[in-house]
Amino acid sequence: MAYQLRHPVTEDRPLLERRRELRALDAALEALADTRDGVPQVPRGGLLAFTGPGGMGKTTLLAAARARAAARGITVLSGSGGANEQEMAFRVARQLLQPALAAMREPELRGFLGSWYDIVAAALGLEAGDGTPAPDPTGVRDGLDWVMTRLAVQKAPVVLLLDDLHWADVESLGWLVSFAPRVADLPLLIVLAYRPDDLPPEAEPLRSLATGRDRRPYALEPLTADGVARIVRGEVGEDAEDGFCEECWTVTGGSPFEAVELAIRLGERNLRGTRQELPVMRDLAAAVKGPGLVERLRGFGTATTRFAYAAAVLGEAVSQELAAGIAVVGSEAAAEAVEQLRAARILAEADGTGDGLAFVHPLIATTIYRSIPPHLRVGLHNQAAEAIRAAGFGPTAAARHLLEVPCEGRPEAVACLREAAREYLRAGAPEAARRLLTRALQEPPLPEQRAALLHELACSTFLIKPTATVAHLQEALAEPGIEPELRASIVYRLTQALAHTDRMAEAASVAAEEARRAGHPRIRLRMQADHFVWSSFRADEPDSAARSRRLARLARKVTGRGLEERYILGLRAWDAVVCGEPRRTALDYAEQALRGGLSWTHENRGFEVPVSVALVFMYCDQPRRAEELFARGMAECETKGWRGSHLALGQTLAGYIRYRRGCLAEAENLVREGLRIADRVEGAVPAQWYAIGVLVQTLLARGRTTAARRLADSYRYGTVVPNAVIYPEPRTVYAELLLAEGRDTEAAALLSEVGDWLEGRDWRNPAWCPWQLRLASALARSAPDRAVRHAQEAVKRARDFGAASVIGQAVHTLAEVTGGPASLDLHAEAVDHLQRSPASYELARALVGHGAALSRDGRLQEAADRLYQGLECAVHCGAEALAVRARDELATAGLRPLPLRYAQTDTLTAPERRAAELTARGMDPVMIAGDLRLTEQGVRQLLSSVYRKIGTDASGLAAALESFPRQRRP
Repeated sequence: MAYQLRHPVTEDRPLLERRRELRALDAALEALADTRDGVPQVPRGGLLAFTGPGGMGKTTLLAAARARAAARGITVLSGSGGANEQEMAFRVARQLLQPALAAMREPELRGFLGSWYDIVAAALGLEAGDGTPAPDPTGVRDGLDWVMTRLAVQKAPVVLLLDDLHWADVESLGWLVSFAPRVADLPLLIVLAYRPDDLPPEAEPLRSLATGRDRRPYALEPLTADGVARIVRGEVGEDAEDGFCEECWTVTGGSPFEAVELAIRLGERNLRGTRQELPVMRDLAAAVKGPGLVERLRGFGTATTRFAYAAAVLGEAVSQELAAGIAVVGSEAAAEAVEQLRAARILAEADGTGDGLAFVHPLIATTIYRSIPPHLRVGLHNQAAEAIRAAGFGPTAAARHLLEVPCEGRPEAVACLREAAREYLRAGAPEAARRLLTRALQEPPLPEQRAALLHELACSTFLIKPTATVAHLQEALAEPGIEPELRASIVYRLTQALAHTDRMAEAASVAAEEARRAGHPRIRLRMQADHFVWSSFRADEPDSAARSRRLARLARKVTGRGLEERYILGLRAWDAVVCGEPRRTALDYAEQALRGGLSWTHENRGFEVPVSVALVFMYCDQPRRAEELFARGMAECETKGWRGSHLALGQTLAGYIRYRRGCLAEAENLVREGLRIADRVEGAVPAQWYAIGVLVQTLLARGRTTAARRLADSYRYGTVVPNAVIYPEPRTVYAELLLAEGRDTEAAALLSEVGDWLEGRDWRNPAWCPWQLRLASALARSAPDRAVRHAQEAVKRARDFGAASVIGQAVHTLAEVTGGPASLDLHAEAVDHLQRSPASYELARALVGHGAALSRDGRLQEAADRLYQGLECAVHCGAEALAVRARDELATAGLRPLPLRYAQTDTLTAPERRAAELTARGMDPVMIAGDLRLTEQGVRQLLSSVYRKIGTDASGLAAALESFPRQRRP
């Protein structure tokens, strides 16, 4: 159903006693459309909120905001909550955005929305085709953010008017809450109006936003006696007595709505405002609202009353023809009813064009709706559902009314509710879909439909109530005669829900049992793949080695012809990595798995296997290939609007690849974004664990131990151990933090636990989990012999796997724990391996370690070469602490370090790089000038450029240039 906000026609009356609110509004509009000397200034967006109980004039104040904005040439977009429309997902968002988008033709609209079209189209009611993907709520909110931002920029400046926010639908509120903090950076002013006592919990952040930044919600006060007197005298004449006006103020309580309505009725009765007319005035005041209004309505006759009831059931923007059909009154009776209700100031034209009707005030609509006898209200809702479907307004508009109708086992009601739920899922509104499907289940459906409906209900609850998902799917599996493909989908979703609720053992068990009972070979293979997935991610798997052997046997039999076979091959590749088999084996299986394609967003497959296959390439020293697969997978997620835990994990692991390559600054940025996404998605705890682990490792590599500790403590990382397998392995990462803090004994104990666990699983690849390397470092002082044995075993396992990066890391650790002259050859070997790997941070560590060992052995020239190389590499990686260590080692050896400030040097030209190298080697500017055949001024300019590009401490430049002998110029 298309939405256009409609406003009943009201008289142009001055706003009394609202000077403070109007000043605030004018100031906000002035800041939004500021011009000085005819030149537009940078607009400053903001948020204003006007609050008060019903009848305090909030809607009138927003009408004044509309008029003032229009007078300044400001674009106005508006929406309003509805008391009976809260069940309709994205209703308010549609009111705000549809009018602006409806003016565009199809090609223009698709061009305007771009890649966001398929993500937000269903939410905005632009189309609801069956081929539309089902985005997650986070993706839809991001898409609506983008649409609103682009409209704000394109139509700048813009005012958003949101009336009756307390009645807005949950989905629109969720979006507004996420978007509102951005308005300060946009040419956009949001003006809210709501009843503070009725504001739902979902909207609380908006209340807080309005409170901050020197703003506050403006609470509208009742009118004073003088204010009510002015309104009354405006209708009955200036001769109205003071006592009469005082009594009008008393009976209305200073409510602007009641005061205006009473004054109009006084004028219609030609009253003069004398004390003798007080009884009549009180009767008229009682008829404005509550029982008096209902009694007055019923006095118009049955047809008019039923028409008013039908209008109240329909809600805003009432169609006269539709209301007449629901009320079962003829067209002439409907026309007469409309005239009576207009004359009584109950209904008015919705937009001044005669196209639709609206209640004069929400208080009137609420009073009439609540006065409808319960049995009649049910019947009217039922008739409304049928009439709306017949009029072509769509299943979601009809389903809203079915929620108010008792369950009667009607197949057509079940069909409408399921169709509407599918539309809501395509719109990214799973909570709205859940409500409708729960109601459809209660109808109830036909027995043969029950399993499918339970499956649909489980899909709607997966992102919001995974425990409920488990219950629904277990109930579905108990139904007889389920079609095999549907049963496979139910089982997959059940295992996924069990895994997401930290019940990995149950997930693996369910998949294994289903594989045994499956009759169709393809479905059996699919269930086996699911069993292997959840078993491999199960931290307490009892016989990991046996599962690996079964997987290996199965993988040798398949060729990758179908998706199920490719999943088996992908799992085999991952298993080869964690078990430490030769990297060539893992790579071969990974390539076979990819030949037919692995989707990250397949509805009934999950993305665990495609992600694992991509990471196989990272661990096997092919990070560029891994990055390519991650970029493709994340683009697939974003295209479908999956911007929740999928994207969070993708961002995090893309950062992990950068970390493994030594691009620490890039890694930190990517992982922080992954954690930000995970933090705002309900139930994304696994994604948080991944992000925290990678971020802690990255911060430690950058030398930011305090920040790593603060992050770990804020998420209780290290104190809570998940039941699922997470990488990097959380306890190992936490032990790295303990080592960085000098808590070697605690680290050693924790790493020993990790080692026992992994040995029990036959997971022996130090590239996947370097627990032995970290344990060797933790034992180096207290138990050097044990440290050497662990390092030697890790070296052997690294060589068995065959990736140069992990061999280099293992040999480097062995060199460090061995010490003395005997370690020099090991240091050299570690550098050699790492120079042939993509692990630049580990190379920097090895270079500095080798340089330090050479320096201690008195081989200063060789030490200088290694330390200078290590310093440059550390700077390039963004490893601040390692760069400090390299400079300290150079200083200890009596060598002059390059006074860098840890910036990257890849932007230098060849002469600049040569100048930096010569400076790092301690050559004075005269020698640099001679080497580069430059004048003094040329050297100064070159060094200035170097220092500017790499961010070097300016004092180093001053010292270098001061040493330039004035009497010796080349």
